[in-house]
Amino acid sequence: MPGENLSRDEARERAALLSVDGYEVSLDLRSAVGDADGEPRTFRSVTTIRFRCNEPGATSFADLIAPSVTALSLNGRDLDPGAVFDGVRIQLEDLAAENELVVDARCAYSRTGEGMHRFVDPEDGEVYLYTQYEPADARRVFANFEQPDLKAPYRFEVRAPEGWTVWSNGAGTLTDGVWRFAETKPISTYITCVTAGPYHYVTDSYERVLEDGTKLEIPLGALCRKGLAPYFDADDIFLVTKQGLDFFHEYVDYPYPFGKYDQAFVPEYNLGAMENPGLVTFREEYIFRGKVTRASYESRANVILHEMAHMWFGDLVTMEWWDDLWLKESFADFMGAFALVGATRFTDGWITFANRRKAWAYRADQLPSTHPITADIRDLQDAKLNFDGITYAKGASVLKQLVAYVGQDAFLEGARRYFKRNAYGNTRLADLLSVLEETSGRDMASWSRSWLQTAGVNSLTPQVVLDVEGGRIAELTVLQDAAESYPELRPHRVVVGLYRMQDERLVRYERAEVDVDGPRTVVVELAGADAPELVLVNDDDLTYCKTRFDATSLDTLREHLGALTDPMARALCWSALWNMTRDALLPAPDFIDMVARFGRRETDIGVLQMLHAWADSALVNYSPPWWRKTGGEILADIALRDLRGAAAGSEQQLAWARFFASVASAPGDLALLRGLLDGTETIEGLAVDQELRWAFLEPLTSHGAVDEAVLAAELARDDTASGKRHQVRCLAARPSAAVKAQAWAQVVESDALSNALVEATIAGFQQPSQRELTAPYVEKYFAAIERVWEQRSIQIGMDVVRGLFPAYPTAEDAQSTLDATDAWLAAHEEAAPALRRLVLEARDDLARALHAQALANY
Repeated sequence: MPGENLSRDEARERAALLSVDGYEVSLDLRSAVGDADGEPRTFRSVTTIRFRCNEPGATSFADLIAPSVTALSLNGRDLDPGAVFDGVRIQLEDLAAENELVVDARCAYSRTGEGMHRFVDPEDGEVYLYTQYEPADARRVFANFEQPDLKAPYRFEVRAPEGWTVWSNGAGTLTDGVWRFAETKPISTYITCVTAGPYHYVTDSYERVLEDGTKLEIPLGALCRKGLAPYFDADDIFLVTKQGLDFFHEYVDYPYPFGKYDQAFVPEYNLGAMENPGLVTFREEYIFRGKVTRASYESRANVILHEMAHMWFGDLVTMEWWDDLWLKESFADFMGAFALVGATRFTDGWITFANRRKAWAYRADQLPSTHPITADIRDLQDAKLNFDGITYAKGASVLKQLVAYVGQDAFLEGARRYFKRNAYGNTRLADLLSVLEETSGRDMASWSRSWLQTAGVNSLTPQVVLDVEGGRIAELTVLQDAAESYPELRPHRVVVGLYRMQDERLVRYERAEVDVDGPRTVVVELAGADAPELVLVNDDDLTYCKTRFDATSLDTLREHLGALTDPMARALCWSALWNMTRDALLPAPDFIDMVARFGRRETDIGVLQMLHAWADSALVNYSPPWWRKTGGEILADIALRDLRGAAAGSEQQLAWARFFASVASAPGDLALLRGLLDGTETIEGLAVDQELRWAFLEPLTSHGAVDEAVLAAELARDDTASGKRHQVRCLAARPSAAVKAQAWAQVVESDALSNALVEATIAGFQQPSQRELTAPYVEKYFAAIERVWEQRSIQIGMDVVRGLFPAYPTAEDAQSTLDATDAWLAAHEEAAPALRRLVLEARDDLARALHAQALANY
């Protein structure tokens, strides 16, 4: 893996030297089917690159990761592949002012989701291909200059097995057995793409009359594996797509520039989705094989709109280097939520953003690896790890704050000017700030320094002083603080809401929108207001901060959280309480108690499901070991109570059923799950479909209530790619030392498993209820991770290092596990920075858990 790295300095030097006029890429994928004769499967890739060099006679390099190169020529001169190609780079010497490089290579199909991924469907034996490149895996498929600022137009042609269809960025036609695709606009290497196979394909179209009177027509397509066709709700996907296109055309004022708009749902995908212009790729789990809640449809719609936002933020205008990754990801995260609320049926999308997306950001911003939104990205390994909660969710939160700061009209007008000035080009932070200064009249430099160029999250706490009678506010202040390691105090635009009980409802009766700056801000607007029972700083969720409570407010929430009527305010309070739990300010058993008492009153299904996840994490990570059994019984009891009490067939019933399965451990609870599977038990309205069956089987397996034969029978019932992933996870979850040893060997000592099955095996191996079984792997983990990082792809390396970290030590082993982590870090100061970052993050999570457990040890 280290030999595949590319530094920022190397990229800058190459960009200063070269400019690319165009690519012609010819791929022969007919080898994807048939017998491979025991050899690794490869395909032929022939690339012609036309480029200019502003220093004739200079030396540079092209990128290619391939088993072999058959032929190479530069400006008509044949080169010896053995002399100039080292498996990663092609050395280019004595460049002319205008150059033509032709590379004929054998490239490898992937099983890791990087490059040209090859998947064989166990259901029918069909083969499916797709590409995934970000940040730098196009070089696994064709020779190129793999960096975002060397944009160029592309022409692709593909030979594929008979009966297949092939898609790429541009529209394609099949002539004489060859798929030829229209030339693209100038784009970066990482968003080129090819998808090929016997996919199920549905079409539609989008039309809009633009302001100048011209008619815009965009062909729409959606595709998935044939085995998923019965579940493929393409109509809803097209509905959201059309709503999004309407929204972005109205607000962005720059017509969609990439012709067609296909969306491919592909197997074994590492990401949520990828914004390839003209052919967006998604993980196929967004096609729902069973009943799901509204939150799942909302999540899918949000991802569709996030990727659509990239057509402008990232594809049309692209960051120069990965330091400014936020210029596309933060904007897409914000604009996706903005469009979700403004254009679709999911009008409560900002609640999900506040409760779910920002939780991701708050966690990332408190890790030792936290970084400014505009990060210092030294190389490609850094870039890969910076697709994180800061770049996405914190950046989006800061943009939401920016809209409140400069005004929505000024923000959108700045975006329009930004696109028109930089179309098909590359930008830096300064390019965006300059147009926002023009449109808003605000000093964007100071805002940028505070919000984009510093790390860490601030906490805002209300302080209330009442008058002598105690009936009114004499003074209300907001106190701002920050961690010692990142002491920046930022300007915040916030709403401070005052709440009190009225007719058994906790309602807001006063609000003030104010600017908070510095360590102490007096909210003069609320002086003289009636004394509150709850003060909610950052009501309406305008800024990015951790909200704290004064003593009176916390007492009110302990007694009346379920009476809080406004769903956004309720979500913000839950989020604040969760942050307090993680920060060891609220004992985990107290948080679990509040979920037990008030969770059933949560009306927003996405918030409810987040509460389930947080309660489970509070139990397994932050509760003291001696209390976990009691806590588990409490959660199982309330889950079963609310499962039985929910309306028959409702999404709340489904959510409680899944939560019950995740916390069930007592013999009676496991017997109920077994009865629901075999039909001897029923709950009115609960349809136990195939996906729910697997959700019930995992806890049964991990607690030893079913054996391998039961899992084999279930796979026979669901002999699909999804079923295989579920079975592999359950197999690794069995409570046996031999099972754990086998799972470890399959992931760490072998590369035979695909990325999806590696992920499933790791998930089954790491069971919080099996701490004694995984305790022996602490030493093995630290002995293996550097070798894994060096020998495996970066995606698999990340999966192994993150997924197999000993996050669930026994009570006796907790401190020794932390000590072992510190010892490894001390002994490996020269290890790859990206590897050290992963270990540091895992160490921080464990230390935080132990700190919270100590608080709860009462």
